[in-house]
Amino acid sequence: MTTHNFPGFSSPSASTEAPLEMLAACHGRVEQQCRTLLRLPPHLQAHGADESARQAARAVMRYFDTAAQDHHADEEQDLFPALLAVRMESADEALRLRDLTQALVADHQRIGGLWRELRQTLAAVAEAQAIELPLEPVQAFVAAYRRHIELEEGELLPLAARLLSQADIGRIGAAMRQRRGIAAID
Repeated sequence: MTTHNFPGFSSPSASTEAPLEMLAACHGRVEQQCRTLLRLPPHLQAHGADESARQAARAVMRYFDTAAQDHHADEEQDLFPALLAVRMESADEALRLRDLTQALVADHQRIGGLWRELRQTLAAVAEAQAIELPLEPVQAFVAAYRRHIELEEGELLPLAARLLSQADIGRIGAAMRQRRGIAAID
C-alpha cells in the first residue's frame, strides 16, 4: 500500500492543532510499523531474537499499544460522533455515514483482536524468549490495517474535511490534546 498525504495536507508530522492532518499522518506511521513487522519473521529465521529483533519488537509494541490506541479513540470518541451529529443533505447520505463509522469501529475491534494475538509473540521476541514469529498472523494484521487505512483515507477523512466546521475540528483537536496530555498552543 502506498500511503498518501491527506488531500490539502503535506506535513508528515502533523499536530493536534490540525486533527484531520494528524489522523492522516498517523496512517504513515502505521505503515512504517507494518513494514517493520513484515521484516521480523525472516529476520528471526536468519538471526534469531538478536538485539535488532528485540528492539524492533519493542518499538512495534510501543507504537501499537499507545499511539494506535489513541488514534482509534480519537475517531470513536470524537471524530465519529462529530460527523454523526452533522445534519446531512439526504437520508441516504446519513445512512452511508452511519454504515461507514460502524464498519470502521468493527475494523478497530478486528484489528485489536489480531493485535492482541500478535503482541503475545512479539513480547516473547522482545524478551528473547521466542525466536520465531509466524508470518500468517503478521500478514493478517497488516492486511486488515491496510484495508482500514484505505477506507479512512478514501472516504472518512475527505468526508470529515467537507462536513465538519472549524469549531468541530477545534473540539476534536482539544480532545486529542487532552487524551495525550498535551497543552494547547496559543
